[in-house]
Amino acid sequence: MEADSRGRQWTRTAARISRISLLLLAWFTTSVTRADTNLLTLSLSDLMTKSIMRVSEPLSSVPAAVAVVTGNDIHRSGARTIPEALRLVPGLNVAQLDAAQWAVSARGFNDVFANKLLVMQDGRSIYTPLFSGVFWDVQGTMMEDIDRIEVVRGPGATLWGANAVNGVINIITKSAKETQGTLLTAGGGTQYRGFAGARYGGQLNENTHYRFYAAYANHNDAVLPNGNEAFDSWHLARGGFRVDWDAGDQNSFTFQGDGYAGWFHQIYGLFNPANPPTFSSFVRDEYEPRGGNVLGRWTRVFSASSELKLQVYYDRTEREAVIFREERDTVDLDLQHQFALGERNNVVWGFGYRVTSDREANNPTITFTPDNRTVHLFSAFVQDELTMLRNDAGENVVNLTFGSKFEHNDYTGIEIQPGARLLWAPRQRHTLWASISRAVRTPSRAEDDIALTQPTPGGPVTIYGNRRFESEELTAYELGYRARLHETFSVDAAAFYNVYDNLRSIEFGPSPTQPPGPFPTFPLHAENRLRGETYGAEFSAEWRVNDRWRLRPAYTFFEMQLRAGPGSTDTMSLQDEGKNPQHQFSLRSSMTLPHNIDFDCTFRYVDNLSAINVSSYVTADVRLGWRINRHWEIAVVGQNLVENRHAEFRPSFITTQTADIPRSVYGQVTCRF
Repeated sequence: MEADSRGRQWTRTAARISRISLLLLAWFTTSVTRADTNLLTLSLSDLMTKSIMRVSEPLSSVPAAVAVVTGNDIHRSGARTIPEALRLVPGLNVAQLDAAQWAVSARGFNDVFANKLLVMQDGRSIYTPLFSGVFWDVQGTMMEDIDRIEVVRGPGATLWGANAVNGVINIITKSAKETQGTLLTAGGGTQYRGFAGARYGGQLNENTHYRFYAAYANHNDAVLPNGNEAFDSWHLARGGFRVDWDAGDQNSFTFQGDGYAGWFHQIYGLFNPANPPTFSSFVRDEYEPRGGNVLGRWTRVFSASSELKLQVYYDRTEREAVIFREERDTVDLDLQHQFALGERNNVVWGFGYRVTSDREANNPTITFTPDNRTVHLFSAFVQDELTMLRNDAGENVVNLTFGSKFEHNDYTGIEIQPGARLLWAPRQRHTLWASISRAVRTPSRAEDDIALTQPTPGGPVTIYGNRRFESEELTAYELGYRARLHETFSVDAAAFYNVYDNLRSIEFGPSPTQPPGPFPTFPLHAENRLRGETYGAEFSAEWRVNDRWRLRPAYTFFEMQLRAGPGSTDTMSLQDEGKNPQHQFSLRSSMTLPHNIDFDCTFRYVDNLSAINVSSYVTADVRLGWRINRHWEIAVVGQNLVENRHAEFRPSFITTQTADIPRSVYGQVTCRF
């Protein structure tokens, strides 16, 4: 009865909100008064992609499915974490499992252990070689310091190499010069019980700027399907610094670093050989991830058409949980040089080296053999953008971009990943593009060395790694159209057809490389006997109704067809087809009301996930912010407002709680001086 009463109350509230929204719509449609802020004036063609394509060029002329989420977009959305901000990217599949776990992918294969998406922060890779995915619970920075997030949907292997299979994400923070002064922010609510951040930026001299920051967040438990609280609350503290030095007209230097430590609650299902006949135990754990990194970058500008960048970073991560313990150290060197070759060629080339070393603590559930390993990666790439045709005004009409990445890794040896992209601008503000490329996902540490034992109703099952595991391969075909049809209206559409070979399968039979463990389990092992195709279309648009109001709808259609290869006994992996929504739709509305009041709404529809019993859902996020003056701002944010709670994804491989995502509200106060 109480739940029904709450439901009727929320229905009445939603009706009131709808009526208010209609009144606002009528007022805005007739309003032509210029807003007090320029936050809504940027269009698609105004944005630049500077990092993810290795060269600086307008977003409107990039021959790929690219999206840029600006720092202002993140601020007005109310997102408090990187995965929440990624919900703003058209075409990405972002699903929350519980208070801390996320599943993020592009163009299929979504999972908490999704392994076909390369993610970077300021050019530093944050995916883990443990499973070729991302531990999203610890990624981030002070959200106010993010300048933009650049995203490529589709292969980026020609420039970025292995694991940039279905997409590339680069989170880019602001320079120290852009974050001068003091910023203090704090807030709290139902799910974000409390959070705070402080940043101070100053300058050593006219050409050298710096900043320091510290942030803390305390998040509440999610909700179990029966309505009880889950055991998955978390605390996370982080801090960092950045120094930027402009040493004259030609040289600039960046030195930055971050560190974090957290405490996360979780319930794990473990293999327990001392507990027959189920051989299982459920353990309440508080795991403690921590880590830090330092990065240095030197940029040398030789001329308007020639630039050299050298970047080096060191990264250390530690995770200490009952399910597994790991320490990992990574050192990475990357050099790239861009220059014009004649009047029609723009060449970018470079090379890199990465070494990563881990130490694993084994237990009956997860065992690595050996328990420590050092892996080396050597790489080089070259890409040429050739102007094939110009019009009478000297503008590029047809461009051909082609190149390849060359890598040597310790698992499969040499990998070559070529690609070609053709761009045609038949008239001003209209762009057509097409591409064909090859990408691979090289084996991870888990697929090579792991023995993962999990209890099942039929008895314990162990999945063994395979030293003969090969790289997963993709041949991708893409078409795209991008246009600014009016000063206030632009569209971006892409279609793709992907052919995969050597996909990972889980096959019956003993591992050919490792003996069975000391406990009676049913053995499986990793193989490459799956193949398949995916295809779909992505559409987004932007309509600036007037200077105060912007609407951005987006729609994604996706289809996956997997099939077992000769000799395969795997049926479990074929269910990955049902872990990706066939349809996704979103609508973002950004309004700037009088008196410096911002009103932002995001509505999302996500189709059902049949393989893991997740129903389709509709949800909405709303932010109301008031910039009182240039120093003070207050905001109220509501997330997942349509339903009391809903499911978005379910655990896989590692047994954790099955949780729903509840409705939440928080308030925030920010001071700048």
